[in-house]
Amino acid sequence: MIDPKLIDELTTRLSATLPSGIQALQADATKNMRAALESGLAKLDLVTREEFEVQSAVLARTREKLERLEEQIRALEEKTG
Repeated sequence: MIDPKLIDELTTRLSATLPSGIQALQADATKNMRAALESGLAKLDLVTREEFEVQSAVLARTREKLERLEEQIRALEEKTG
């Protein structure tokens, strides 16, 4: 899930870029931008850094196991001829 603080920061930055005439409607514009950002980001298939790190570790262990198994198969093939 995306950090709500990040969405708030993006919304604040976007609101600050609005022309001065529209800034009178800033609260409403900020609310609408926040909703649009949340909706857009929710549609993306994102993972957290923690989830990514966990999956990277699982993949590394799997690769190590695969390499060990390949070595065992080579050794057995050499024994059997």
